[in-house]
Amino acid sequence: MQLTQEWDKIFPKSEKVDHQKVTFKNRYGITLAGDLYLPKNRAGQRLAALAVSGPFGAVKEQSSGLYAQTMTERGYITLAFDPSYTGESGGEPRNVPSPDINTEDFSAAVDFLGLHPSVDRNRIGIIGICGFGGMGLNAAAVDKRIKAVVTTSMYDMSRVMAKGYYDTRTREQRAQMLEQMSQQRWVDAEKGSPVAGPRILPETLEGITDPVIRMYFDYYRTPRGFHKRSPNSSGAWTATGPISFMNFPLLTYIDEISPRPILLITGENAHSRYFSEDAYKAAAQPKELMIITNANHVDLYDRVDKIPFDKITEFFGKNLK
Repeated sequence: MQLTQEWDKIFPKSEKVDHQKVTFKNRYGITLAGDLYLPKNRAGQRLAALAVSGPFGAVKEQSSGLYAQTMTERGYITLAFDPSYTGESGGEPRNVPSPDINTEDFSAAVDFLGLHPSVDRNRIGIIGICGFGGMGLNAAAVDKRIKAVVTTSMYDMSRVMAKGYYDTRTREQRAQMLEQMSQQRWVDAEKGSPVAGPRILPETLEGITDPVIRMYFDYYRTPRGFHKRSPNSSGAWTATGPISFMNFPLLTYIDEISPRPILLITGENAHSRYFSEDAYKAAAQPKELMIITNANHVDLYDRVDKIPFDKITEFFGKNLK
């Protein structure tokens, strides 16, 4: 595995933290790549730690790295990692999403942090952004070592893939999708490898009126957030990628995160807001829902004037004591 050593993030490097490229394995034997951030003034202390990933189709050089570095400036050891099959992480074929393996990726990050000599393994939390908010909640439901969870702009990827936005997909449409992907498996089997699906985002916005696509384009396809290793910036998922999400409801056991706390953060104007609101209803106490005024879904990826880092710091400070 060849890891890029130069700083190639879309955000500037902080002088307040030490940064290391690291690797670790999940329980499926896939080697994951991560950026480990440590406070420069840690002075031999054993500190609380955070594993950070997301958005779905992003890499650690984008939003998750920004969150990780910022929280390290605030005193936490953090690990921003690329999920299996994406970015600098291992796994073949490339750009395969999996609700199970991507949930496991969070627990593997907890494994890594808990073995680090500067980390207090009883004080580990996670931050999941966008689709990895749902994966993070699923991980916390089964991994009791995760003591607190923050999500921002959370997507339940299993729900949206199975039912479409706002649950508008009919049973007939679902059956048609599954039929197409089932037939695609014959094509993949004959070829010997899975075929890529359509490009996630278009090359240009010419003729595009959908505000959600335009919003994502503004982040992933412009200098604001573009990164060459991000599937959303310059690639595509495998054509059969949604199959494993179609009958894998991620948030079935969200109530079992209790008594560990959850903080769900979403934008007032986010098209994804209903995912966080419904997760809040389904979760047991202690839980908080924070709606950011005048923010859309992508604003919470990188707009540091809108991301409530003070609230996130307060939340983990209270719950990772």
